[in-house]
Amino acid sequence: MVPLEGQSRFRNPILGKKVARHIKSLAPPYGVKFCHVCGTHEWTITHHGLRSLLPKTVEVIAGPGCPVCILPSSDIHEAISLALEGVTVATYGDVIRVPASKTSLQDAKASGGDVRIVYGVGDAVKMARKEQNKEFVFLAIGFETTAPSTAVEVLGKPPENLSFLVSHRLIPPAMELLLSVDGLKINGFVAPGHVSTIIGVKAYERFPKAHHMPTVVAGFEPLDVLFALSMLLNQIKKGKAELENEYPRCVRWQGNVKAQQLIEKAFKVVDGQWRGLGTIPSSALTLREEFAMYDARRKYDIEIGSPRDLPPGCLCHLVIVGKINPPECPLFMKACEPQTPKGACMVSNEGTCRIWARHQILE
Repeated sequence: MVPLEGQSRFRNPILGKKVARHIKSLAPPYGVKFCHVCGTHEWTITHHGLRSLLPKTVEVIAGPGCPVCILPSSDIHEAISLALEGVTVATYGDVIRVPASKTSLQDAKASGGDVRIVYGVGDAVKMARKEQNKEFVFLAIGFETTAPSTAVEVLGKPPENLSFLVSHRLIPPAMELLLSVDGLKINGFVAPGHVSTIIGVKAYERFPKAHHMPTVVAGFEPLDVLFALSMLLNQIKKGKAELENEYPRCVRWQGNVKAQQLIEKAFKVVDGQWRGLGTIPSSALTLREEFAMYDARRKYDIEIGSPRDLPPGCLCHLVIVGKINPPECPLFMKACEPQTPKGACMVSNEGTCRIWARHQILE
């Protein structure tokens, strides 16, 4: 038999069935609910039908792990305002379709605003250097995974005609919030692999220690997720709450120390708005005082009023915290579809609603 190599090792159906049987042997007779906090985990679970392999007593819900989905409407309105005032706004492709009240960056572009899609912040820097007669703003979104790349450019003294509209958010504070949501009753966390490569396993110590919450850092292949669920169930069976790493091939206890240092040098931690969730303490990054000249909010003194995060009938705020599944939203695959999104969860490939829509999960 030819041995499995590379990615296929983590998609071995024979081993997958064995792990599924092991999960069933570990599952308690009462219901348990595990929450992952990563859009890629939701894609893996849904695309590979992993929920169908789980016993009825084991439920896996999706938390606020999609950076586009939790981007507050106010931040998008700030970018729209700048674009319509003649500033060139650069950001990631899926961001321009995110609805902000009744408009989006895509609408601003259609109205004549200079809105450009980039693969990363480095592209925005190159544009600003090449077109020095224009003012550029990079709308920097994402969790701890993308924050270091923004920090690198800030610390590298970017061109004076480039500033940053920073909307980076931090995952552990959002996980803390989930534990306080009425009626959610989470029994364990599957921590996100991408974020964990930066912040390390150690960043989740508080959950087993302070909250007696089993927590496992997991990778993104089907077997990664199944192994993580079995590890959580094993902890519950033993009556323990521990912090484990299923993803040691990419994630270390300390994480990426260099990336952490870059974040620390460029940003300070502040309270942050999350779409539909309100303000989460110590959950956002903003530029430090010594980099104020690159802060778009200070440079342009943007005023936008009080935009609305959710359109009438949209239940994205409940989908984001796993209180409901997408089909329970009255707009899902009716007024809100991938081509005509009303809520942010239907925009990004990491959004739970878009994932369920693409996989035709309607009930």
